[in-house]
Amino acid sequence: MSDLNALMIFAKVAEANGFSKAARRLDIPVSTVSRKVAELEDQLGVRLLERSTRRLRLTDIGAEVLEHAQRGVEVAEAVDSVVSNQLAEVKGTVRLSAPPNISDNLLAPVVNAFRAAYPAVRVRIMVTERHVDHIAEGIDIAFRVGPLRDSSLTARTVLRYRHRLVASPDYLLNHEPPRRPTDLLEHRLLAFSFWAQDSTWTFYQGDRQETISFQPYLAMNDYAGLAAALVSGGGIGDLPQIVSPSLVKEESLVEVMPEWRFRAVDLSAVHLGNRHIPRAVRLFKEFATQMAPTLFEDLPD
Repeated sequence: MSDLNALMIFAKVAEANGFSKAARRLDIPVSTVSRKVAELEDQLGVRLLERSTRRLRLTDIGAEVLEHAQRGVEVAEAVDSVVSNQLAEVKGTVRLSAPPNISDNLLAPVVNAFRAAYPAVRVRIMVTERHVDHIAEGIDIAFRVGPLRDSSLTARTVLRYRHRLVASPDYLLNHEPPRRPTDLLEHRLLAFSFWAQDSTWTFYQGDRQETISFQPYLAMNDYAGLAAALVSGGGIGDLPQIVSPSLVKEESLVEVMPEWRFRAVDLSAVHLGNRHIPRAVRLFKEFATQMAPTLFEDLPD
């Protein structure tokens, strides 16, 4: 009979397309992963993986064995879930990915409160703007803004918010406040951007819609940096409601043209939809969904 543990390790190696990535996901040494796969091949008398210095490739028989090994992984994870649900203490590791602009005001307080409630759970966070590969990088939950386009993933809305057009009181004191979107073209505009030369803003007022395109006076791919520039009187720019909300509350920044609004966007917790979710991960998702809206005021319905 085949070693079930070795079969599960082989399945993780195939899914992650690498021994090192599989070892990180399993939280065991790479040498153990390599040895277990080699022992499985010796036991079966066949080669399951073709190895090179840069990549792995399943052999034909390896692909067939993988299908059965994955079923075994699902059964084993289901059994672990049944057992863990009976335990009073929640343990494990939750691996998160999130864009940098939510790390301070949203993610940090949620994670700190979660760890206080479940002190035996470890949390690892990757802060990045890019969309991660959940399997290859071992991410349990990724926080994403906007619609989900990958049908293999499942999304749960954590928060809905808008961007606000803001400026410092000093800037507005020394410049004629804009009354409609086209008036903005007479101002110094700050925008979140990478290397694109032009930026675009679309505003809504009831059934009306207006779009302006412009070359920013200052462009930066970091909202925290833009917030600092706006506070110093650098011009007019847009900030998400979840970035430094205290600046508006304390009137270091004031909203410009509040009757013209940006469209609301969704922040979602995204995870793989085709596998069992460990208890610690499921609890964190529920915890974040319930707590996140309480951290901010005046969010859209």
